[in-house]
Amino acid sequence: MAEDFDIESLVHLEQTFFETGFEDGFAHGKIHGLIEGRALGRAKGFEMWEELGFYEGFALMWKAIYEKQGRGDDRATNHTKRLLDLIVQFPKSNPSETDDMDFPKLFRQIRSRYKALCSTLGVRPSLRYADRSQERDGAADSAVAEPVEALPKETVWKLEKGLRKTGHAFDF
Repeated sequence: MAEDFDIESLVHLEQTFFETGFEDGFAHGKIHGLIEGRALGRAKGFEMWEELGFYEGFALMWKAIYEKQGRGDDRATNHTKRLLDLIVQFPKSNPSETDDMDFPKLFRQIRSRYKALCSTLGVRPSLRYADRSQERDGAADSAVAEPVEALPKETVWKLEKGLRKTGHAFDF
């Protein structure tokens, strides 16, 4: 019986349990990470395309307005065309790992062109950044929808109530 018992295995017992637990946890985390990654990717992809769709609809609307008015050589028309060109460049499927597509750079260019178009049109831009949370969106929408109460203004001269002077007798 003494021959079956290996004392060396007792020395490394803690390391053996650690390695076994690590391997099990790693396999479990890999499965759940894949599931969570897909869900997060789907949500962020939806937000990105919602923002791009807003920009495209905005640009197409102003393009149609300017075409109907016959203003084809206008600065706003140029911004509209360039914005639509940038939106068309955005990939509609997942690029392979070998593609050198810089999504944040393209998004910054699209947002910048949108801001330039809004500035040219004299319209206040409605930036719908994908990194904003739903709570901040709700707060921003409610702040726009409901009028803000006016803050009490400080007066320059002190007004005394109850003293009502009539006439034009000024005392200097």
